Amino acid sequence: MKHTCKRVFTLSALALAVSAAPQLSAATWSDTYIGYRYGTEFTEPNNTKDVQKHVLQLTHASGYAYGQNFFNLDVLQSDENDPANDFNNPNENDGALEAYLTYRHQLHLGKIFDQDLSFGPVKEVALSAGFDLNTKNTEFAPRKQLLVVGPTLKFAVPKGFLDFSIFYAHERNHNGFKPAGQRDVTFNDYTIYNVAWGLPFNAGPVPMKFQGFANYNTPKGQGTDYEILARPSLMVDVGQLAFDKSNTLWAGVGYEYWNNKFGNNGVPGVDTHAPTFQLEWHF
Repeated sequence: MKHTCKRVFTLSALALAVSAAPQLSAATWSDTYIGYRYGTEFTEPNNTKDVQKHVLQLTHASGYAYGQNFFNLDVLQSDENDPANDFNNPNENDGALEAYLTYRHQLHLGKIFDQDLSFGPVKEVALSAGFDLNTKNTEFAPRKQLLVVGPTLKFAVPKGFLDFSIFYAHERNHNGFKPAGQRDVTFNDYTIYNVAWGLPFNAGPVPMKFQGFANYNTPKGQGTDYEILARPSLMVDVGQLAFDKSNTLWAGVGYEYWNNKFGNNGVPGVDTHAPTFQLEWHF
């Protein structure tokens, strides 16, 4: 647990450093929030039990003259059905603690080259790049290191955003079940098809937004299969309704759909269908 907490602290510090970067690039807009998700039907590979998870989230998005930044840090606390591997207290049945950091940067090519690259429903073409990092204190002890780069099509929508990206992906991870010296695994490079969206709208007098992302990952060798992960959510602007302060406090429901989790197939716990309750506090 001590080593995992140290990694969580390191990821948190990196996230805060990334969030400061747009200020050096003369940010034209920004949005930062602390979020919370809760669900009782999460799953883990080779685990037949449903897992309850509390997820704390720190998210930041900002734009500047030639592009935009995004990062998200999730800290996930499982219940005892997803046990931690605590070497100091092996008899305790604590739930696992995980941290997962995502960072993406977009360069808007039309703005960089001062050209109109719009066509059809597409308003801009971007080059996106970034990374994912994670750590979790289970016996498997994952330490994911993912690098991605690829084009993004930015669609014209009345409000909000809708992006479609095709990423070239290079991933390394750690497998604590393998013999010493073989635990660091480098996968075959693969492709991620990604859709991300944030679409505000009004349902009568109620301000709402539909947001989320979906990934389709091709197989990456090492016996893996294709993988699909989607996390849509429908949120209500509670702050606007209750306090006349828009985009401060949001509440709503979400859903996590994960097919062939981590590329695994044919074992229990690789397909997730988990409803979630969600909160966001923007500042």
